[in-house]
Amino acid sequence: MMDLKILTQAVGELDEERVLEMLQSFVEGKPSEEEAQKVVAACQSGMAIVGDLYEKGEYFVGDLIFAGELLTNAINTLKPVLGSDSTASAGTIVLGTVAGDLHDIGKNIFKSMSEAAGFKVIDLGIDQPASAFVEKVKEVKPVAVGMSGVLTLALEAMKDTVDALKEAGLRDSVKIIIGGNPVTKEACQQIGADAFTTNAAEGVKIIQGWV
Repeated sequence: MMDLKILTQAVGELDEERVLEMLQSFVEGKPSEEEAQKVVAACQSGMAIVGDLYEKGEYFVGDLIFAGELLTNAINTLKPVLGSDSTASAGTIVLGTVAGDLHDIGKNIFKSMSEAAGFKVIDLGIDQPASAFVEKVKEVKPVAVGMSGVLTLALEAMKDTVDALKEAGLRDSVKIIIGGNPVTKEACQQIGADAFTTNAAEGVKIIQGWV
């Protein structure tokens, strides 16, 4: 079994070559699914380090994007030993950037980290009207809806989306988390969301707490 602390540290340091080398030799050792899940958890701990360093100003947006890609590559490397049933176990998240906003960096990082945590993520994309969220929630009955936005006007679109979910009678059956630069506790209350975050790793933890 590999040293999980070293793996966590390598992910935190964004040492892609080392991470993928360690994972490759781990997979070749034909580990059990349980061991593989522990390795995924170690990778996630590494992502939490990345999130902390970003908050402290030591890492930048580019580092976050790279970390998201690194995590996706890590999970893909582990897929042969993760088993198909484990990936579907956590539940489905519907995710999108709201109408009028074209930013997707934060959304994409959150998507990678949610998938690494075992969620199935349906990414609607950018500039999505309230109706797109409503239709998808009706169709897939997710455990959570994630709305992302970087512009201040996104807050209005988020409120419209929550209102549309209420009108469709879907609000009570799904939790809503909003993320992005302009979101605050006050905005979260006004919009009517269940939680807000500006940190992708924290966002995944919040949703895990809901499941």
